Parts: sequence; C-alpha cells; structure tokens
Amino acid sequence: MNRIVGKHFFSERVIGLTVEAPEIAKSRKAGHFVIVRVDEKGERIPLTIADADINQGTITLVIQVVGVSSAKLTALELGDHILDLVGPLGQATHVERVGTVLAAGGGVGVAPLLPIIKAFKQAGNKVISVIAARNKDLIILEDEVAKYSDELIVMTDDGSHGVKGLVTHGMEQIIQRERVNLAITIGPAIMMKFCSQLTQKYNIPTVASLNTIMVDGTGMCGACRVSVGGKTKFVCVDGPEFDAHQVDFEEMLTRLKAYKREENEAIASYLASQKQ
Repeated sequence: MNRIVGKHFFSERVIGLTVEAPEIAKSRKAGHFVIVRVDEKGERIPLTIADADINQGTITLVIQVVGVSSAKLTALELGDHILDLVGPLGQATHVERVGTVLAAGGGVGVAPLLPIIKAFKQAGNKVISVIAARNKDLIILEDEVAKYSDELIVMTDDGSHGVKGLVTHGMEQIIQRERVNLAITIGPAIMMKFCSQLTQKYNIPTVASLNTIMVDGTGMCGACRVSVGGKTKFVCVDGPEFDAHQVDFEEMLTRLKAYKREENEAIASYLASQKQ
C-alpha cells in the first residue's frame, strides 16, 4: 500500500495527491503513468505521473473527479493509503534537442504535460507553452509550467485570466510569429483534435497523448484501442503518445462516449450515498 503524504486542491473537482512510491519515483520518465486501485472493490484507473521527488521517494498525481473511482481517490486524506499503485507504465516521451517546442495543454492535461515540458527544456530546447481552461479557477500548475518555459501564454474561454480564447488561438499566434519544430498536445480529445488540425495545416510534427481513453493499463482489456495511421494501437502499451496527425480522433471521440450514461448514473448514485 502507498501512503498519501500531500494533498492540494486546485479546484473543487481537481486535486493533487503526493504519494509515497520510492521505486516508481526513481525509475519514472516523462510520459509514464501508473495504475491505481483505491480499495479491494475499486476499478483500475490510469493516472499520469505529474512529478516525482527521488529524495523524498514520492510521486505526484493530479486527479479530476469524473467518476466513482476518482471520487473515492480524491476523498482520501493525509495518512490514508492507496491499496494498489503500479508503474511506471507506458512508453516514455521521446525527448531530444529539436529546436523550438510548442506545448499545448488543456485543463487537467497540463499535469501530464508538465514533466514533458521540463524534459524538453532540460534537453536544450526553446519551450513555448500554451495552457488553457474554461475559466481562471480551472487553470492549474501555471507557475510550474512558467518555470520551465521560455514563454507562457494562458488562455481562458471566458477571458477571466490571461487571454480570452481557445488554446488553438494562442498556438497559432506563436506559429505565425516564429518557426516551431515540434508541437505536443495533451488535454480533452476534442482539444487535441483541433490542435492536430492546426499544426497539420502548418506541417509541424505533433505528438498527442491519448491517456484519456485508457482503462486497464496493461493491454488486456482492449478498451484503449485507437486507429493510428490506419493501424490498431493500444494506448496503454504502444503509447500513450502518438503522431497526432495519424490519430483517428473521430473514432476516439465516439468510443469515449460509449459508457457515458452508465458513468453518470454511477457517480450520481455514489455522491447521493455519501450524503446519507
């Protein structure tokens, strides 16, 4: 079991947990994720490692409450234990010196993007980051992203913080201003789709992290199947990062809706039981 030693509220529904996991902290790289099971009756859920401290032997996970398992996980307090935590899993981000890297993150996607930004900056690249959310309260890790970026642009749908507009608006401003050698996008599937369409228009190589579609995390359940370049890939073992211009986002978006009704019913029932 892994003990929780830190808890931070980014917003009412987005929580950061610092968890004791010394072996994972030592071996994880940018792009890696873990599989978490809160209790014996809990489902397995994948969470990208947002940060790690080798000296303290801890990793940081950022969780958005969307279902029963994430609600149970974020309800844990300091000193509580997570039953199972396995990792690091997946393929690490391929990091090299390419020139100028444009990193685009939306909502909770900024958390898994942060270690990637840090890795590309440490590899000697110029890193320009664009992070976005619906409003000011949903912007996370702004200071941390700024620390490892040569430039940071913050976008909000309602203009309550930074610049009013979508993440693609901020990206295009940079693309039209200077040469971008690589783009990386992490966030909601619909956001990554439009980021990919934008960079394809400008012939900029682009990587998208598809962690939102993972379930089991080992390739056994098959739930994370995606079509990449006309071939079937499994996000948890082949990814989570792929050439964004080769991803069939329409197929992915359709599959993400498959159990939406059941998920909504489950979380509504769980929250109602907590109030009794």
